[in-house]
Amino acid sequence: MARTVWNSTVGKKTVMAVSGLVMLLYLVAHMIGNLKIFFGAGEFNHYAHWLRTVGEPFMHYEWTLWLIRVVLVVAVIAHAVSAYQLSRRDIKARPSKYVHRKPRASYATRTMRWGGIILALFIVWHLLDLTTGTVHSGGFETGKPYQNVVDTFSTWYGNTIYVVAMIAVGLHIRHGFWSAAQTLGVGSRTRDRALKTTANALALLLTAGFLAVPVGVMTGVVS
Repeated sequence: MARTVWNSTVGKKTVMAVSGLVMLLYLVAHMIGNLKIFFGAGEFNHYAHWLRTVGEPFMHYEWTLWLIRVVLVVAVIAHAVSAYQLSRRDIKARPSKYVHRKPRASYATRTMRWGGIILALFIVWHLLDLTTGTVHSGGFETGKPYQNVVDTFSTWYGNTIYVVAMIAVGLHIRHGFWSAAQTLGVGSRTRDRALKTTANALALLLTAGFLAVPVGVMTGVVS
């Protein structure tokens, strides 16, 4: 039964929608956490430590954090695989180009695939930069996330990578949220306008929220 659902186009679109919403919820929580950096090093470092102790003593140190990571990895893989397979099906279903040009889709729609690739590469860089410290620009210090973030956004390439990725996030959410609503049957003629407005608002809010951190470092508000 599960295999039949997965092999269907509707099943893959549903997996994309659900996994996308899981990642969206994470992004909202992650953005709120990031903004704690404006309250100073003590507050931000305490928040980072708290993430590793959530659920104690029932959960051991970092167990909850690792559980969240596993859920996110599953969501990312499911989302990417579904998107790739649906893309392949779309190409096979239309082996030749349309004789008549279709109306131009929105910029977000036309860049969803490239946006997904950019975000996948960014996730790898982001983890290597601020989680493992492998590609970190300064002297990476475990337990001092505030200073590590300041180090990253004190470099032109760290800011460039992050800004490009966050713009891609905004475009992805703008199209993906509305698309997911249609797939899950939430959309309708009366609700479509509200859904599109919500998608635009979420995209703008998350993009601005994430970009506030590098802007804060560049302007000296965070130092």
